[in-house]
Amino acid sequence: MTWVIAHRGASFVEKENTLRAFERAIEAGCDFVELDVQASADGELVVFHDTRLDRLTPLRGPIGRRSAAELAEHEIPTLAQVVELVRGRTGVMAELKSPHLYRRHDLVRRTVALLDDEADIVLSFQRQALEEARALRPGLRILQHVGFGVSMKRAVGYANIVGFDNPRVTARGLTRARALGLGTAVYTVNDERRMRRLVELGIDGIFSDRPDVLRRVVSRA
Repeated sequence: MTWVIAHRGASFVEKENTLRAFERAIEAGCDFVELDVQASADGELVVFHDTRLDRLTPLRGPIGRRSAAELAEHEIPTLAQVVELVRGRTGVMAELKSPHLYRRHDLVRRTVALLDDEADIVLSFQRQALEEARALRPGLRILQHVGFGVSMKRAVGYANIVGFDNPRVTARGLTRARALGLGTAVYTVNDERRMRRLVELGIDGIFSDRPDVLRRVVSRA
């Protein structure tokens, strides 16, 4: 059955990457909450998508220049808080967001240390970060987004799953991924008709801002 992956939580109805969004996603019956990991100025692992704060908060500038306490005032949780909220209720898909910006905070090692081999998955667009994660945690599942500088042929050396951008998914690409022994996921899908089509194609996981709708589609398949 296709995984329901709540993209930044139930972000269609709640502010993305907040504890409220993750709680709503769990209530909707997701298999994973997907989130983005960065670091605050004082080195705390925090959950936020953009490298700048401007779009979603009254603050301005890079997230990495603000303390965790400042960020908490604007509903930006720590990774530890999210893991505590969801543990035993659903899985975590933790995306390493711009990990090259946070090498001094050892972002990759500290992120994978909080994840569970059985329940969770680490993902990224950046190959080097995932290769580091594989070396650190050989048992942890890894999802590499492909098509933006990383090929499936390269990913097969360290990843278990590949992620495709929704407009760029092809039957040929899916067939090739499966032939290489890789699972498949597609991001980000909010249209119900498209969800149904991808489920029919046997996609292993779909990222959606609307996990409630996707759960209904998957349950009817």
